[in-house]
Amino acid sequence: MTEQTRAAGADTRGAARPRPGNADLHCHSKVSDGMLEPCELVRRAHRNGVDLFALTDHDELAGIAQAAEQAAALGLRFVAGVEISVTWGGETIHVLGLNIDPGNPTLLAGLARTRDGRLERAREIAAQLERVGIADAFEGALSHVGNPQLISRTHFARHIVASGKARNVGEVFSRYLTEGRPGYVPHRWASLDEALDWIVAAAGVAVLAHPGRYRLGQTALWSLIESFRERGGQGIEVVCGSHRPDQYLTFADHARHFGLRASRGSDFHGPGESSVDLGALPPLPADLVPVWEDWQ
Repeated sequence: MTEQTRAAGADTRGAARPRPGNADLHCHSKVSDGMLEPCELVRRAHRNGVDLFALTDHDELAGIAQAAEQAAALGLRFVAGVEISVTWGGETIHVLGLNIDPGNPTLLAGLARTRDGRLERAREIAAQLERVGIADAFEGALSHVGNPQLISRTHFARHIVASGKARNVGEVFSRYLTEGRPGYVPHRWASLDEALDWIVAAAGVAVLAHPGRYRLGQTALWSLIESFRERGGQGIEVVCGSHRPDQYLTFADHARHFGLRASRGSDFHGPGESSVDLGALPPLPADLVPVWEDWQ
């Protein structure tokens, strides 16, 4: 892919660009577990006043070219991104790769390996759900999937909501799809070292996604952030759609303490499902260095 795909809207004359006032660097399309096509997301971000945008589908880059083309047509600054699933300390965490080269062979090969096994895991989830009375779970989940290679728990949750057995996706996760519940099936993802190596190979910036979401005590969370930084991680999501407002302050302090750059992203998946729309978050605290500070 071209450099234009990597950073659509970049000033080809090399002149300084205005500092973004509304960056949204975390969202998902139908290529992974979002509800909208990549071009629809870009148009929605543009309508909502976003001036720097990244598409960060789970473990997949197939939507980048479409999103970059639409962003260029609208004059919206766009950077290629991805959200990599990582197993750390027995927990699943997520690492964003931002401003990456989406054609990098090391990254592409690593993501392909990470996607392996999702279909088998989905069949196991379906079998467990059917034992507790949720029929046709696999076929139902597939009906919500844009990319069968990336079938996920979210697709099962949407099927269960559509079938009337739960009010919303959050209720499905708490009743069926988290550890200790009848539809939970663990999966071995990339290691933290692998994910960071792939992002570095693709000339990107590694950002720890929504750290407030992980089921980690304070000591374990600090250990994760420390390991992430020592292995080359550069940023942390501070203002995020998956964080409560009080957590913005917590992770701003963590960014300062660990010397990490700060990122901002809605983690938008779709209208009516996500708690925050594209571009609707408050700004980062003014004293933090944003991850996009040096991007042209």
